[in-house]
Amino acid sequence: MPHFRFRAVEPQTVQTLSKPLIDELQPYMDCPREDFTFEYVYTTFYHEGEVNPAYPFVEVLWFDRGQEKQDAVARIVTEQVRGIMGQDVNVAVIFTALNASGYYDNAEHY
Repeated sequence: MPHFRFRAVEPQTVQTLSKPLIDELQPYMDCPREDFTFEYVYTTFYHEGEVNPAYPFVEVLWFDRGQEKQDAVARIVTEQVRGIMGQDVNVAVIFTALNASGYYDNAEHY
C-alpha cells in the first residue's frame, strides 16, 4: 500500500514510472518500497458514441496521510507522467482513502 492504477497510458509508461515514483514518493508515504503497487488498466474511453482518446488518469488508493502530503503526491505523479508523455498533457490524479480496518493482508487487517 499505496496502490496506483494507471489508465490512458501505455503499459511501458507504467513500468518506466514505477521505480522513479517509488524513489520520490517513498519519503511522503512513510512505508516500505515493497508496499507500493502499480497497475496498468486497459481502458477505452467514449464520448458521444465515439471512441475518445483520454488524458492520463491515475487513481491512488491509500491510507489518508493528510492534505499536504496528498497535494505533494499529486504534484509528483503529475510531474513524472508529464516528464514521459509531454509537459502539455493534462493529468488527472484521484485519491481514494481506504479504511485500515477494511484492508487485509493474509486475513489480518491493518
